[in-house]
Amino acid sequence: MNIFESKSVNFTLGGTKMNTKNDGVFQLENGCWGFRFAISTNGKRVDRRRTKDEFGKPFRTKAAAARARKQAMEKEMLIANRGKEIERRTFEEVYNEYCLKGRSGKAFQTIRKQDSLWNNHIQKNFGARYVDDVSVAEINDYLEGLYYTEGRAYRYVESFLKMFYLIFGQAYSRDYLDVDRYHKLCMNKETKIKMPKQKIDDETDIVVFSKEEMDCLVEYFKGTNIETAFMLGKYCGLRINECFALTWSDIDFEKKKIKVCKQLLYQDKQWCFAPLKTVNSYRSVNITAEFAQYLADMKMQHDAERKLYGDGYKRNFVTDRREPKKEEVIEVPDFINVKANGEMLTTNGAKF
Repeated sequence: MNIFESKSVNFTLGGTKMNTKNDGVFQLENGCWGFRFAISTNGKRVDRRRTKDEFGKPFRTKAAAARARKQAMEKEMLIANRGKEIERRTFEEVYNEYCLKGRSGKAFQTIRKQDSLWNNHIQKNFGARYVDDVSVAEINDYLEGLYYTEGRAYRYVESFLKMFYLIFGQAYSRDYLDVDRYHKLCMNKETKIKMPKQKIDDETDIVVFSKEEMDCLVEYFKGTNIETAFMLGKYCGLRINECFALTWSDIDFEKKKIKVCKQLLYQDKQWCFAPLKTVNSYRSVNITAEFAQYLADMKMQHDAERKLYGDGYKRNFVTDRREPKKEEVIEVPDFINVKANGEMLTTNGAKF
């Protein structure tokens, strides 16, 4: 099988390499866009040229034409390779296969959230259904029921939508969904599954504390065990799990920087050092001279308390899971957030 009007190749479908660059995209005299391509199968050439989408609407931008071209090429290639029949799989079979093969690099919290949504909700409603036998309307009705009838939070319902995209994407990538059905469920803006219309009184904007409210919080946490964690959040914007994972070795007092390279999580009934969720989460945070002095005074206080308690000063141990498929129990002698007797403080202290 050959594809014409292609200068480079960047992905494979059905064992046949395909070009998806914009070589076949062109502009019309009226300013709209179109696309063309040609494929050859068993000596037979098929040419395709389009200036409108499947609903008869023109392509207003080059990007829209390029996306439509890629989708049309995928469809033609699938038709050409249709010697192999689509294997049918249930939602449960697809999800179990994803758990076994497709999420080895996912963060612990992500896996726990996915399993919670699946085990508590999606499995009982869709687990036994075939992925190719569920309509867009059924998914949309289910999401509307969660939001309007059950009163679930809008952001929480969004996590269900992401789960459906995940399952359909897995099914498509493993040839359990044909391109037409996948396109209708997940790609086409006019037909794909989507969130319910948001209620007018639903508040999802980011809430910013006023200076007066922040002063009240400072006074509230002053003198408590989690004052330092609060101050790290206030001055550095650290997440709560990052705050409690910090050690004194992460502080560079000379350069006035804090290295953020791990988080403290409760996993499998034990406290663990875990990797951060994304690459961009690993960072170095600048601190003011004022806050650097606050931390320096806190370190002097810790040193004095360690000397006062002597052998009674607590030793802290966590399971280090920062490297994939490797873990070990390590002693952490220099946590920043500790009680007077050296006992490590955790995110539980911020909850209760």
